[in-house]
Amino acid sequence: MSKLNPVENRIGIIGGSGLYNLDVIKNRELADIDTPYGKPSDNVITGKIGEANVAFLARHGAGHRLNPSEVNYRSNLYAMKVLGVDKLISSTAVGSLKEDIKPTHLLIPDQYIDNTFKREKTYFEKGIVAHVSMAHPVCPFYSKIAYNTAMKTGIETHFGGTYFNMEGPQFSSKSESESYRRSDCSVIGMTQALEAKFAKELEICFIPLAFITDYDCWHPDSENVTAEMVVNNLNKNISSGLQLVKNLIAAIDSTRSNCQCNNSLEGAILTDLNNLQSDTLRRMKPIIEKYMKKEN
Repeated sequence: MSKLNPVENRIGIIGGSGLYNLDVIKNRELADIDTPYGKPSDNVITGKIGEANVAFLARHGAGHRLNPSEVNYRSNLYAMKVLGVDKLISSTAVGSLKEDIKPTHLLIPDQYIDNTFKREKTYFEKGIVAHVSMAHPVCPFYSKIAYNTAMKTGIETHFGGTYFNMEGPQFSSKSESESYRRSDCSVIGMTQALEAKFAKELEICFIPLAFITDYDCWHPDSENVTAEMVVNNLNKNISSGLQLVKNLIAAIDSTRSNCQCNNSLEGAILTDLNNLQSDTLRRMKPIIEKYMKKEN
């Protein structure tokens, strides 16, 4: 088990259903990280993919033991931050709400509707307040690279669309599914919206990959979604999905973005950072340190 080893410009990967391990990681070490918000879902695997420094975390833990409401998203993203991650690939399995977005396709969403109600949703509380903009929740620069890389990898990919994030763990009723379609949502899932929010508060470029496994339960000519269906469709695309992650990491590592993701807290913090309580400062320092330097 390694000690905490931050590395600048590290690329993070959060693996969802079907993506529990990345065998392509070389020089791997396990980082057992404890955060002010508790333990992440599992030990973080650090190492290299090609020339890139990476950190991988299985969202649901080893053996898929955490349901979507039980995942400690706040701790997971904080662990990535303290390891030096500034670009985060998030992989998730979703149901399609549109005819042309078919099972085994990939969507790169650019908007989210967060309908969850059982989860912690911010780092800025208990002594510090900030209101970060979520108008553009994903990194526009690296998301476009993700789309181009996926197409070159041979995956039928759609760019842009709204991800409806339900609480779960149950799947939708038909009436619910139809209501999400009337709201012009593209896909439905249970995990990714909060990761986008936390990444924005941490000033990390967020790069979403939403793998389509089913048509939820609205489609008249398709079976209603089941856990078995999700796993079966994920398994069909596991090799291309892994190849995409490998190719995407190489593409990301060889480019430098002109996006503003690393300045998303600029002007968002309302609290006087020179007068924070010691416990607040201790947990928030990795997030706000550069803004404290500006004030001092």
